[in-house]
Amino acid sequence: MLESARSDLTRLTAQDAARARHEEGALLVDIRYAALRERDGTIPGALIVERNELEWRLDPTCPHRSPEAFPPAGGALGDPEAFELPVVVVCNEGYASSLAARSLRELGLHRATDLDGGFQSWRAAGLPVSPPVAPGEDARPTLET
Repeated sequence: MLESARSDLTRLTAQDAARARHEEGALLVDIRYAALRERDGTIPGALIVERNELEWRLDPTCPHRSPEAFPPAGGALGDPEAFELPVVVVCNEGYASSLAARSLRELGLHRATDLDGGFQSWRAAGLPVSPPVAPGEDARPTLET
């Protein structure tokens, strides 16, 4: 199943993911569960969407989609431009993220991919990491008002 999921993905290294965010406006989506974020920290600016919420929070046609992923300026529900969003899914080590990216592609987000090696490869590459939060605190970024 994993091999099949990866067959149409161009998986990104940590450096490539950082570059895609900076140059293409790619959305990094951290699907790790809270205990891992509390233990290891987070990628600054990454959208936190736990795996069990991913499809309905990133589906451009869902009324419960994430406003951080699809801000109001992004157009109406189901706006065709939303399907062009470059998404890089991040799990802990790069396994669950491949399956999740495949699922997002099935929703129509054809530019979805994942971070090869996951959060651990990001951290090992020396890229920015926000420190862990205390249990019970919310590390999710909020919309600026």
